[in-house]
Amino acid sequence: MQLLGHFFRLLRWPNLVFIAITQILFHYFIVLPAANSHAFPLHLQQHLFWLIVAASVLIAGAGYIINDYFDINIDQVNKPDRMVVDRIITRRMAIFWHLVFSGIGVLLSVYVGYKLHNPLIAIGNILCVVLLWVYSTTYKRKMIIGNVLISLLTAWVILIMLVAELPGWWNSIITAADTQASVARLTRIGVLYAAFAFIISLIREVVKDMEDIEGDRRAQCKTLPIVYGVNASKVFAGTWLAILVVMLIVMQTYVLIFQWWYASLYLLVTVTIPLILLFKHLFKATTTIQFAQVSSWLKWIMLAGICSMVFFMLYTR
Repeated sequence: MQLLGHFFRLLRWPNLVFIAITQILFHYFIVLPAANSHAFPLHLQQHLFWLIVAASVLIAGAGYIINDYFDINIDQVNKPDRMVVDRIITRRMAIFWHLVFSGIGVLLSVYVGYKLHNPLIAIGNILCVVLLWVYSTTYKRKMIIGNVLISLLTAWVILIMLVAELPGWWNSIITAADTQASVARLTRIGVLYAAFAFIISLIREVVKDMEDIEGDRRAQCKTLPIVYGVNASKVFAGTWLAILVVMLIVMQTYVLIFQWWYASLYLLVTVTIPLILLFKHLFKATTTIQFAQVSSWLKWIMLAGICSMVFFMLYTR
């Protein structure tokens, strides 16, 4: 039982739950209400939807395993007490489970793509597996490119849901102007949430680089804090934080035109204000513990932002 607990820790199970929640909320609180209200077809049937969720979780879990596999030397410095690979689970078993999870995830993606006549699903997830491997071996140790890559993969968790539906929507006979507008609106919402996930993930990745600077330096990584220093990294993260806050304020102002009072208030209290307050903590942080706290807050703010999808069911009529 203890071994199973360590294995789930290796998989970063809270992050996997987060991925599943994101896709479930997007499907059930945004896509389904819009489709039911405007009578356009849903090509992603329920069993296929759950297969995409399973594929996303498995591929992400495989990514965490391979990341820890190649980070043994770094983790011996940054988090020696939390190491699983090479202490509790052998390196050979780590590779085995990485291949199993990646293989099942890819097979599920291929099956869903085949059923939907949409090869982009399989291509996208196969590319995720490849990029997660390359990230762990190479890009993680390079400046910015690794951060951007992980942020893009985070955004893909939402975008894959659009990729699964959009080709079918646009190939269907959708002639009603209001239905076309609804599909276009749904696409914009998906891209908006993907952009939110990308930006906040990029900020968090840079903050984690500042948190892990000692281990990364010993491993001769070339992350932003190592190449340009912690202060420059704070400015970089702070700039993106400011961009995200401005985007949120503009969006909240816009939705007030449609009298989305509850959604706007929710975002203000749980996302926008916490992000503004995070500026102070980000620039005051100097220790590993303080950077870890900022990273943790960013994760919770991201979850709060994703949970705002619930409001779309209330306002979609």
